[in-house]
Amino acid sequence: MRAWKAVAVTGAFMSLDVSVTTLLYAFSHRDRGVLQDLRDFNVFNSVLDLWAACLYRSCLLLGATIGVARNSAFGPRRLKASWTFITLVCLFVGIYAMVKLLLFSEVRKPIQDPWFWGLFVWTYASLGATFLLWWLLSTVQPVREALEPGAAAAGEQGPCGNRYPTEGREKPEEASGATLQKLLSYTKPDAAFLVVAAFFLVVAALGETFLPYYTGRAIDGIVIQQSMDQFSTAVIIMCLLAIGSSFAAGIRGGIFTLIFARLNIRLRNCLFKSLVSQETSFFDENRTGDIISRLTSDTTIVSDLVSQNINIFLRNTVKVTGVVVFMFSLSWQLSLVTFMGFPIIMMVSDIYGKYYKRLSKEVQNALAKASNTAEETISALKTVRSFANEEEEAEVYSQKLQQVYKLNRKEAMAYTYYVWGSGLTLLVVQVSILYYGGHLVISGQMTSGNLISFIIYEFVLGDCMESVGSVYSGLMQGVGAAEKVFEFIDRQPTMVHDGTLAPEHLEGRVDFKNVSFTYHTRPSSQVLQNVSFTLNPGKVTALVGPSGSGKSSCVNILENFYPLEEGQVLLDGKPISNYDHKYLHRVISLVSQEPVLFARSIADNISYGLTSVSFEAVVEAAQKANAHGFITELQDGYNTETGEKGAQLSGGQKQRVAMARALVRKPPILILDEATSALDAESEYVIQQAIHGNLQNHTVLIIAHRLSTVEKAHNIIVLDKGRVVQQGTHRQLMAEGGLYARLVQRQILGMDTSTDRGGQPETNFPPGHRELPGGQGEAPKA
Repeated sequence: MRAWKAVAVTGAFMSLDVSVTTLLYAFSHRDRGVLQDLRDFNVFNSVLDLWAACLYRSCLLLGATIGVARNSAFGPRRLKASWTFITLVCLFVGIYAMVKLLLFSEVRKPIQDPWFWGLFVWTYASLGATFLLWWLLSTVQPVREALEPGAAAAGEQGPCGNRYPTEGREKPEEASGATLQKLLSYTKPDAAFLVVAAFFLVVAALGETFLPYYTGRAIDGIVIQQSMDQFSTAVIIMCLLAIGSSFAAGIRGGIFTLIFARLNIRLRNCLFKSLVSQETSFFDENRTGDIISRLTSDTTIVSDLVSQNINIFLRNTVKVTGVVVFMFSLSWQLSLVTFMGFPIIMMVSDIYGKYYKRLSKEVQNALAKASNTAEETISALKTVRSFANEEEEAEVYSQKLQQVYKLNRKEAMAYTYYVWGSGLTLLVVQVSILYYGGHLVISGQMTSGNLISFIIYEFVLGDCMESVGSVYSGLMQGVGAAEKVFEFIDRQPTMVHDGTLAPEHLEGRVDFKNVSFTYHTRPSSQVLQNVSFTLNPGKVTALVGPSGSGKSSCVNILENFYPLEEGQVLLDGKPISNYDHKYLHRVISLVSQEPVLFARSIADNISYGLTSVSFEAVVEAAQKANAHGFITELQDGYNTETGEKGAQLSGGQKQRVAMARALVRKPPILILDEATSALDAESEYVIQQAIHGNLQNHTVLIIAHRLSTVEKAHNIIVLDKGRVVQQGTHRQLMAEGGLYARLVQRQILGMDTSTDRGGQPETNFPPGHRELPGGQGEAPKA
């Protein structure tokens, strides 16, 4: 909003506030003037103090208006920083107005004085308007920003030589209420359960609400009426109410537990479905431990805290409603005394809740980091043990937990201050009620039984408000965890697999045309630059080159794991993004150097991802991959469990199972990324025979370090620094010279360690060993 508009509105209200308050004060004191009222001021029959409160708040607004008018860049921010101050001012003036009403009721009949009621009501209306205008002034944009968008960019100077700050501004967070509303929307399938639970909740709360009332009736029956019948009737009703409310409370609690157990399952399902639909780069940017923490820890926190606190909140809301009605029916004066302290408690709860919410998010992030460290260490325990680094890893995990502990200490201190503030306020309210209530009983304005009932109601109300305060902090903790969960659930993948092509026949020709590619996690490093080559059906193509030259990146692009920066990858002349996701990965099979097996049987691993495949096809694929022999020697054969990530199998056995998993699909395109690096010569020979035996049905792309595998390829593509530098058969490339021939000669002749064109050191292998350029594996010299 423009500054001059906000200033004009505030000035008009100040004039109206002072004028109306002055008129109401003057008409309520027509028998004496201001000076006489000031000289003979009596708090029991004069409203001069309310008029003075009007002048005070008008002075505050006047100062705020002048500040914004003189400096529209920094004035609003100063007002925003003083929200707590203006809230306290409005709160205490409102409390004092209630005290004024009680004081007037002692010596006058304010209900018969319309001018007093007018001033009383106007005071509360103007307090609300004051707070609203303060907020309006604090949201004023700098004049220069409003008139010249972009003029206040970083580094530009303001009219006083000050630079307009652009960095460090807080991004608006999603409102906690909106997050909670979104969370509750996930309970819509359980609407029928919620209705039943709400019914029993109301029954239980009403039963508990009537108990203090009949307690007072029972005491009056003894003390005042001295009637055993009235006393007995009240006691019988109290017993029935206690039994009924206990029965209803049990049903209510059970149904709420069931509802939010279903919510937990629903949240986990939605989160997992969202996670598995994300693009591959998402998992490069987010660590596995953090994701698992959101899926397990955060969803549990959300469902448990929300289920517990929503139940408590609804129950206490119904109880508070009934308690307030009974309290006003017993004594409106004591009710006003009671409600004077609760706004302060609510404000303390709000401040504490916001702070606790921020701490809760920090705790969740710290726990996620600790969980990630534990997951990483446990999953690589063999490596940790091989370096005897158990104590160091335990120390790292301990340091992560220390960060959590520091945040927990802050939570404990915040809770201590919260209990002090709310507890002292409740104590003051209770003492005031007892003192003022004793005055009302002595003056004959209420009975002793009603006073006892009122005190019990006040204790019940205090417990309810305390529960609501703890509910608020609990909900904020749940909301803090829910925001991260919903961030993942609502996240839309940046790479959508929406292709529809699924032809019955696929030739299997692949064309890379001027492909350039960069990983999102390394935006400054271009992995592929204007790469072009073709994979022909019925042919074996090998990709070779130094480490980091882009070989595996070509495989990732062909699998449509990442979006291209420039260029196209065509499958039978159509962009691979146009193909249906399931179809594409049914016709393209990948076997990597370190294949991942799932904690299932060998047969299930081989048939993974296939809806229907016969056991005979599984066995046939295992025979082609030279895996049938070792599988049948296992105790349970094809039903043998492979363990987590295939840990029960050796490296070579895992590669053969992975090869069978690829071959069982009979894919038109087969990608072998170091797929035989852990195999012995015999197993590699059998697999090569299976690959080369029926080439007319396959387009084969090989990334291998063994020269025996590469030199048989129909076409060898040499990559260096993300570019295609050579292409041809083994004989042609050796005759041509260049990078391929130079690196082969270095390895075969066992030359000294040097640095290749890619900047990577090459190892000097002794005679009798040879390796493909840039590789890691080795094979006996033929």
